[in-house]
Amino acid sequence: MSGFSFPCSGIARAVVLAAAAVSLAACSNGGDSSDDQVNAELRSKLSATSLTGDPSTGRTLPSIADPLPQLGKLLFYTKALGGDGDSACVTCHHPVLGGGDDLALPVGVGADLPDLLGPGRNHSTLATHYDGGPTVPRNAPSTFNIALWDSVLFWDGRVESLGKSAGANGGDGQGIRTPDSAFGIADPDAGPNLAVSQSRFPVTSAEEMRGFLFEAGNNNAAVRDHLQQRVGGYGEAATELARNFWLSQFQTAFNSGDDAQTLITFDNIVLAIGEYERSQVFVDTPWKAFVEGDDGAIGDSAKRGALLFLNDVSEGGAGCAACHQGDFFTDEGFHVLAIPQFGRGKGNGDSADDDFGRARETGDDADRYAFRTPTLLNVAVTGPWGHDGAYDTLEGIVRHHLNPAAAVASYDYGLLPLGTQTMNAVTNTQKALDVLLARRAAGQPAIQDVDLSDGEVADLVEFLHTLTDPCVTDRACLTPWIPATDEVDPDGLSVFAIDQAGNAL
Repeated sequence: MSGFSFPCSGIARAVVLAAAAVSLAACSNGGDSSDDQVNAELRSKLSATSLTGDPSTGRTLPSIADPLPQLGKLLFYTKALGGDGDSACVTCHHPVLGGGDDLALPVGVGADLPDLLGPGRNHSTLATHYDGGPTVPRNAPSTFNIALWDSVLFWDGRVESLGKSAGANGGDGQGIRTPDSAFGIADPDAGPNLAVSQSRFPVTSAEEMRGFLFEAGNNNAAVRDHLQQRVGGYGEAATELARNFWLSQFQTAFNSGDDAQTLITFDNIVLAIGEYERSQVFVDTPWKAFVEGDDGAIGDSAKRGALLFLNDVSEGGAGCAACHQGDFFTDEGFHVLAIPQFGRGKGNGDSADDDFGRARETGDDADRYAFRTPTLLNVAVTGPWGHDGAYDTLEGIVRHHLNPAAAVASYDYGLLPLGTQTMNAVTNTQKALDVLLARRAAGQPAIQDVDLSDGEVADLVEFLHTLTDPCVTDRACLTPWIPATDEVDPDGLSVFAIDQAGNAL
């Protein structure tokens, strides 16, 4: 679930909390401190679960030092894969920006300054379809830990493992469905895993990387064929790159002396990009250290927050783990949260600026406004949060989960970045909220309201901060995933990213 599940009432929770308070007081009177009691209670809770703290255990994962991820890094940063040469994969997924772009909604092609990433990146007034706001209708998911997903990628799950085998990242031999195949049908060209499969699609999106003139009117296959010829320096696109030293990079990565037409194929391009993304494994969190036995790895507030997170409402908790399950903190399912809906949307609804979420893939109205549950690993750096980045604080997104109707009623669209499209935001958001309330009324699975004190919310947020690997907040630690200024630049089109102050990312 893209959020927490609260199946019980606030009254039931109050009763449990009262009983817990009596129990804590009794223990305290016996000489134990409340902090020791919380630690003991959390240890007891963990002993009843299968949590290990490490969702990467048992998986075959590449190292960033391996040849394929090294090639993938160069491809991830090159604007040569952007149809008009002004965007790259990293445009919306920079390691320093949490594997995303630190924007509610991205600006892909047509930016004022192509190498300016994150806040301050604006759509050019001269660009196609300029309207003053962001161009991509959904928040950019983080590439961090993409190798740990086993079922679906993207907010609507449009890249989906048909087997969903645990630990396989879609590579279980049962096939992967993509937008190039019908729902439930394996795409024969999907590639070996989910990461590679999703890498095939940003280049086909006009708003993200393709642009509006490149292979205009032609299908995805034509786009990919053109790009492989451009990078490979052969065919009709042989001379599009003024500088082209890609062949030697591919020969090194694939340990082959084959020629460009053999080696520089779109399949090999996305294989390398996928392996680069899959090398971004960041799971060494304070929470992991605590689960492994270090009582001092997290503070007392975080421990109280962990209990709220792990315990069901009937146990005095908030029930978050019902959807944010396991060591990866997601059920990889789809749930209706009624996050405020703004931006250009996906062409849905009477105004064509709504977003029906999972229903766009399944064709089932029961899935309308449902979006994928995000992982909470590294959540402190992967905001703004929600399928369209509606919340720019962890407290904000937590409070929305606790009471969606109240959060929607008090949401201030005026605080969104200047130019964000909000003309029909109130109407579209209310439609999503109506669906959520109807699901509750019908007794269908749905997020329920829970009353938490301000202190409990603070504890919950403190716990969420313990789910972030310190490496992702340390530029030096992230250096292996970012090309150095003196590193090889095969085509002279690498993104050397800067922030809005002109500082290198």
